[in-house]
Amino acid sequence: MKFRYTACIIIGTMFSALKAQDPQFSQYYASPLYLNPGFTGATQAHRLVANHRLQWPNLPQVFATYAFSYDYNKSDLRSGFGFLATTDLAGSASLRSTSLGFLYSYKLRNENNWIFSPGLYFGYTVRNVDFNKLLFGDQIEFGQSGAPTVDPAFGNLGNNKYFDFGAGIIVYNKSIWGGISFYHINRPDNSLLDGDSQLPMKIAIHGGIRLPIFSDSRRLVEVSSITPSFIYKRQGDFQQLDAGVNYHIAPVMVGFWFRGIPVIKNVVGNTSRDALVFIIGLQFSQFEMGYSYDFTISELGIDTGGTHEISLIYQFETFSNKKKVKRKEKFIPCPSFNTKKFWKN
Repeated sequence: MKFRYTACIIIGTMFSALKAQDPQFSQYYASPLYLNPGFTGATQAHRLVANHRLQWPNLPQVFATYAFSYDYNKSDLRSGFGFLATTDLAGSASLRSTSLGFLYSYKLRNENNWIFSPGLYFGYTVRNVDFNKLLFGDQIEFGQSGAPTVDPAFGNLGNNKYFDFGAGIIVYNKSIWGGISFYHINRPDNSLLDGDSQLPMKIAIHGGIRLPIFSDSRRLVEVSSITPSFIYKRQGDFQQLDAGVNYHIAPVMVGFWFRGIPVIKNVVGNTSRDALVFIIGLQFSQFEMGYSYDFTISELGIDTGGTHEISLIYQFETFSNKKKVKRKEKFIPCPSFNTKKFWKN
């Protein structure tokens, strides 16, 4: 079992190095600004979002990702403003990537009540590693794991800081939405060694539709619905498809997802499959929470412990938001993936 855990760590490290893959969230619509800057301000209220992902907890060194965002819509400017902070911790040497970004979007509405929302992301990232947790070849060879290393590679290690740029657009009406986003457009150098290691651009294509199952015509509210949706991501040689459906019956939401692309082969020649994702959540008028579990079906196996993820969303209105405006000036929020209310009349 120990050998298997060690192999998992090596494989995970290799994939991270070869694919240069960004951290991901299974509940991707519960981390909207991380998915697409076009989602910035896509709500009538101020919005706070917190996400935490714990990947493969049975391994000696887990992979943990945290994200926090805030955004709001400035209706008189037809604009959305926000910021996004993320931290990703990976591997036995505690490789940490911390990013802080600012986002902006502009809302365009046509006569058929479709909203076009292009957005921009400007970020700054710091990457570092805990040098005390590294073990070099000369320390292993002479059995001096506690002694200083004289390996020349040690002198080439360092921290890295870089600026990042992204863009995206979403298009939606009251029940359908879709979009595309591009991150790392400037292909920054993210190497911790002397040299150039450009971070590949990440492209994400996503969309979905909300289908009512039953409505209460007396109260003019939706009682239950299903929401099929998908996201396709590509970054360098890495590509991945998440597809599934959520079922909503207020205030409960449950979902089932498949992650993988069955029609292609992965780098080791097997059918591309990663995980089955199970989601459950609660949605109230201002607060949402969700929990998901990724059941690993790849070559790593179930001994990894899968992946746990938690999301929290809180929306609130200020006094100025509550002032009445002319109907023609009212903004249609983007259809929320989780909440029971998609828009306000």
